[in-house]
Amino acid sequence: MPTERAAAVTLKGNPMTLLGDELHVGDQAPAFSLKAVDMSDKTLADYAGKVKILSVVPSLDTAVCDTQTRRFNEEAAELGDDIVILTVSVDLPMAQNRWCGAAGVDRVECLSDFKDHTFGVDYGLRIKEIGLLARCLLVVDKNDTIQYAQLVPEIAQEPDYAPAIAAAKAAL
Repeated sequence: MPTERAAAVTLKGNPMTLLGDELHVGDQAPAFSLKAVDMSDKTLADYAGKVKILSVVPSLDTAVCDTQTRRFNEEAAELGDDIVILTVSVDLPMAQNRWCGAAGVDRVECLSDFKDHTFGVDYGLRIKEIGLLARCLLVVDKNDTIQYAQLVPEIAQEPDYAPAIAAAKAAL
């Protein structure tokens, strides 16, 4: 049974319980297997040798998640090929693919934790009450060590982008 962290975040002011242990700077990023928009498996090892920005969102079909993912798509153009931006949600891969096409998002890779929800629990971000992921930014270096972690306390608010981008650049 995963750890339960009561009132770890709020959603429109309502306390939410997160499942799994909170990750911190200096921790090794847990291995993951997520589904890409083409239903292929993507693992942490697939991004070996790259700095990874994990932009974790509840659902791309909500305003704040839409804004967050579009913002990172714009930022990606300035970051170069050694930094990859991964947006992770529990949206179905087909829905992620549709959303990316409609939004013109082509520099951010969307990955889904819909199948077994292990990413959410392993990263301490699965919301017990609603089954979605909490909003979080993580920067993982080329050795898969977490260099930056921002769990957004109010899920309905945007993260602070600048520190995550700075941490990704510093991790190069």
